[in-house]
Amino acid sequence: MLLRGCVLRNTEACYGLVVFAGPDTKLMQNSGPTKFKRASIDLLMNTLVLWIFGFLVCMCMFLAIGNAVWEQVVGSRFQNYLPWEPPVNSFVFSAFFAFWSYVIILNTVVPISLYVSVEVIRLAHSFFINRDQQMFCSQCNTAAKARTTTLSEELGQVEYIFSDKTGTLTQNIMNFNKCSINGSSYGDVPGPPGPKPKRLDFTPFNPLADPDFCFYDDTLLESVKVGDSSTQEFFRLLSLCHTVMSEEKSEGKLVYKAQSPDESALVTAARNFGFVFRSRTPGTITTTEMGRPVTYTLLAILDFNNVRKRMSVIVRNPEGKIRLYCKGADTVLLERLHPCNQKLIDITSDHLHCLYILGRQEYATEGLRTLTLAYRDLSEEEWDTWSKNHRCAEKEEDQLTAVYEEIEQNMMLLGATAIEDKLQEGVRETIALLSLANIKTWVLTGDKQETAINIGYSCKMLTDDMTEVFVISGHSVQTVKQELRSARERMIELSQSKDGEKNEGVNGCGDARFKGATKRKVTSDLTDSFSGEFALVVNGHSLAHALEGDMEEEFVTTACACKAVICCRVTPLQKAQVVELIKKHKTAITLAIGDGANDVSMIKTAHIGVGISGQEGIQAVLASDYSFSQFRFLQRLLLVHGRWSYLRMCRFLYYFFYKNFAFTMVHFWFAFFCGFSAQTVYDQFFITLFNIVYTSLPVLAMGIFNQDVSDQKSLEYPKLYEPGQLNLLFNKKEFFICIAQGIYTSMVLFFVPYATMSNATESSGEPLADYQTFAVTTATALVIVVSVQIALDTSYWTVINHVCVWGSLGSYFLIMFGLHSQRLFTISITHFHFVGNAQSTLSQPAVWLTLALTTAICIVPVLALRFLRWVLKPQLSDTVRYVQLVVEKKRSPAGSSMASTWCNVGSIWKDRPSTRDGSRRSGYAFSHQEGFGELITSGKNMASFAPKHSSSWIDTLLKKKHAHSSTSDLAEYTPAVSHSSSVPGSLQDVPIKEESQEKLPE
Repeated sequence: MLLRGCVLRNTEACYGLVVFAGPDTKLMQNSGPTKFKRASIDLLMNTLVLWIFGFLVCMCMFLAIGNAVWEQVVGSRFQNYLPWEPPVNSFVFSAFFAFWSYVIILNTVVPISLYVSVEVIRLAHSFFINRDQQMFCSQCNTAAKARTTTLSEELGQVEYIFSDKTGTLTQNIMNFNKCSINGSSYGDVPGPPGPKPKRLDFTPFNPLADPDFCFYDDTLLESVKVGDSSTQEFFRLLSLCHTVMSEEKSEGKLVYKAQSPDESALVTAARNFGFVFRSRTPGTITTTEMGRPVTYTLLAILDFNNVRKRMSVIVRNPEGKIRLYCKGADTVLLERLHPCNQKLIDITSDHLHCLYILGRQEYATEGLRTLTLAYRDLSEEEWDTWSKNHRCAEKEEDQLTAVYEEIEQNMMLLGATAIEDKLQEGVRETIALLSLANIKTWVLTGDKQETAINIGYSCKMLTDDMTEVFVISGHSVQTVKQELRSARERMIELSQSKDGEKNEGVNGCGDARFKGATKRKVTSDLTDSFSGEFALVVNGHSLAHALEGDMEEEFVTTACACKAVICCRVTPLQKAQVVELIKKHKTAITLAIGDGANDVSMIKTAHIGVGISGQEGIQAVLASDYSFSQFRFLQRLLLVHGRWSYLRMCRFLYYFFYKNFAFTMVHFWFAFFCGFSAQTVYDQFFITLFNIVYTSLPVLAMGIFNQDVSDQKSLEYPKLYEPGQLNLLFNKKEFFICIAQGIYTSMVLFFVPYATMSNATESSGEPLADYQTFAVTTATALVIVVSVQIALDTSYWTVINHVCVWGSLGSYFLIMFGLHSQRLFTISITHFHFVGNAQSTLSQPAVWLTLALTTAICIVPVLALRFLRWVLKPQLSDTVRYVQLVVEKKRSPAGSSMASTWCNVGSIWKDRPSTRDGSRRSGYAFSHQEGFGELITSGKNMASFAPKHSSSWIDTLLKKKHAHSSTSDLAEYTPAVSHSSSVPGSLQDVPIKEESQEKLPE
């Protein structure tokens, strides 16, 4: 059965029948239900609007009660000449009408237009993402795309990133990077200060060389040319010990079809250095060695599996000499070498492990995937004896393993290979930058544990500076629970010892706290105190137990205390479950990023889904909220666009609620002076135009264009991202602060003009205290104050901001003079009854003094509080702006030094000494799968050696149907992969073979 993602090998064509389609496909089974995603700020806005509506009802009830009391106590005295108009016949009925009148008058406190304005701002933010040239990939001709407009500010609050590996972090391209042969290391090239390395040209030396192969160290090529025996034996091993199939459609044009990209890279390296694998049969391997064709007899393949971590072949050369070639992990191969290799073992181990030799960083530290190579000569007697034992043990897996152990001993070390699983451009820098922004990255991959760990080191998620890396690999619930608890206890122990050296005074209560925590569940507050020093690696079977109901808290508590988490051998459904687990137990914004169909469920589950348009189709892109072509663009999406969007939205909401309360609450104070009669303070046209014309464009311009620091500074200081994670810029506390400021402003706007104008007179001696003059003065003061306030809130001025702010203020005066003109009054006396009031009011010096005093009383306290906060408790953005101002304008040494200090905050980790002195780790990783040795030696995957099939695939199905037993059917129609080795023998009648490239377990 060919599952989705499988690739046919050595097969020109085949007949197929679709078995699973539609909702039965693996993609649909793992996708889960589609969820509607909403920003957390939307939920907050809904709550605040309900609160405001409740506040409106309370105000109206209070004013209605005031109307009833006033009508009963005071209004009854005026019934003779000011009787109630029908149908009002009592103070209760009057209060009822007053309630609904005030609902109409004060309804502007409820921000109905808020949602429209928010969507306009989000649309603009999405447009900025789509048009960002720094997120455009010229190689793919692909720009970033915002596929939704509802999550822009969520990008500024992300705490957890869940990433796929293959195609997202890596390009899934393997390059033969370095090697160690007989104690000499090859492949080291000078760094940027040295001369630029020159790529080797293998064509003159080897006509069969792959033109795409890239290598720079010419000393290795010279060693091959001069005939160094160790070097030639090294590449001979690489050309023989593998399961690669070769296809030569034309002379010299070789195409290798490998089960894993690792093997393809190794065989291609041997090909370029003169040892060319040409073809194979079930019993032979044909190569071209230094231009001379050589055919080896393939005696046995000791296949690879995850427990053995190595594979071997036994071949007989044309001279009749039998030799075993083996490649595998250094952790298992070095202990099987002959004792005479000890000196070479020490040198090769230094090359492999995380040591520094003459300032050169070695293979494991560089994140390269390493394999160790060795050989052993066998006599005819040894081979005959072992072959008999092997045939007897073929049916039993345990016995087969013991037989392998018997032959793979006392080997001679040749050296080691180092392959680079090529990362996408900028992956290391992006992960490091996101880590400095307090964003935790989890890698959820279907790859094996060794491969996942190797990539973790390669992209700097895991570093040798970490205090410890924990591996959870239990096969039962109890084992996994014990491993998780042991990891937490170890974290506590290491943190306690480190903190004890710094703070002895706290240890009295700290010891009890730590010791108590080892006996009971560790709270998230405790784990947060030592997060950032540890990493966690979880295997697939262990993760299945960790996701069970009673294990969730254990897993989340331990994992969230770590700086990085890697989950390997994970199914698509488990990816979504891990994301859902964090959403359930942590009040944090999650982001999932992937490039394939197996990432769709994870992308849909996270708060924000990002799809990478790579080589695995566009399923992830179609299911995502944002898409681009390179992982490195994620830093700009979050640290620039996300942070700006969150900042802009928070300042927009703060100002929007503030101006609405400042505008509306003036009516509330006026009610106490108009007998609660529901009379408005302002002209009716001013009430209509205030939110539409006078204040709509300035706040939109601020919400669209405002920024506290530039995009370069946002990336230079990733700590600027943390306020969004902590939701500091707009929350319920900030809401009540802006409401208090709005109420204070409304009081100043009403009572200051009321107090200054109550006894004021015009230059002619006539009283100035009339309703229309008071209304114009209050409205003018309101527009000036809110315009000055938004000018203070705007930290980044564009031409559009200037036009919107000062244009709106100017439009107020133009419209007011027009509405109060004689011409409009003659057109409609009932509607334009403020005729000439603007001219007469604004011509009075007392009015302008009142406006200046009102503006000062409203704005000066705001300026004073901001100045005190900037001096006593400055935010990082304030400091960054100050440093930038000093550097750009004054160019003083102090400023440059300060800027340098801040720049180095994000790079301290680079020069920090390792906390794990003397630690050595293996760089082994090999994405090979078990069963291909049996497949090759049986000839089932070679068309010329497999028996002919029935001409009709229907006949084949009928044969299967009438077979005597299901066991015999399985043996006849599928490859036997239960054994990990084979000796060339009988051929079986099998259909076309297939090989899955998918890393994920079914």
